Amino acid sequence: MPESRSALSFAQLAHQLHEQGGFEETIDLLLDSAPALVGTDCASVLMLRHGRLVESGPRTAEVADKADRYQVDLAEGPAFVAVGEEHSVVVKDSATDPRWPQWGPAAANLGLHSALSVRLWTSKHTLGALTFYASRTSAFDVDEVAIAEIIGRHASVALAAARQEESLTQAIDARKLVGQAQGILMERYDLDDAQAFDVLRRYSQTTNTKLNEVARQLVSTRKLPDL
Repeated sequence: MPESRSALSFAQLAHQLHEQGGFEETIDLLLDSAPALVGTDCASVLMLRHGRLVESGPRTAEVADKADRYQVDLAEGPAFVAVGEEHSVVVKDSATDPRWPQWGPAAANLGLHSALSVRLWTSKHTLGALTFYASRTSAFDVDEVAIAEIIGRHASVALAAARQEESLTQAIDARKLVGQAQGILMERYDLDDAQAFDVLRRYSQTTNTKLNEVARQLVSTRKLPDL
């Protein structure tokens, strides 16, 4: 890929990633666009949640999805090393790579003989790993690794921003829901806002239910959950 074309492609992808409407949409675009830039068959994303790598959920090529499931189920594979040791990992021949005695042959049986995992991260958090798969052996050289790492950096910033925006949206929605529930209690039982919130809080503690879920039930049923 000529240098000018490569730079333009990276710039276009970075812009498009930041323009997506949500976290899953950002991953979808990444998986659609990134393999062509690296010159490989398909890609996938495993996200780090509560200290564990889990499947990202959005659409992934079926064969890459299966390879990722093997990584998660077997708790071994290049994505685990990329996240745990914080460096990119190249698999030249999955069938014979001694680092992953179970995952390697399973990936090879899927027809995926090479892999490249790069860490998705920001200065504060590790987000997960982006893995590129290829059907041929020794598919990734120094240039492909460099391209994949540039894509990974762009993707990390976009995914972190998308996750933060979704978290803020969820927090705002939860606050609105609690406010609606307080309003119902204030009108029905002649309470002030502090007393109404205390009722919701005590129901939440007594039933071991999240506060926003108690509020959701009250708003939808117009009744407090049964104790």
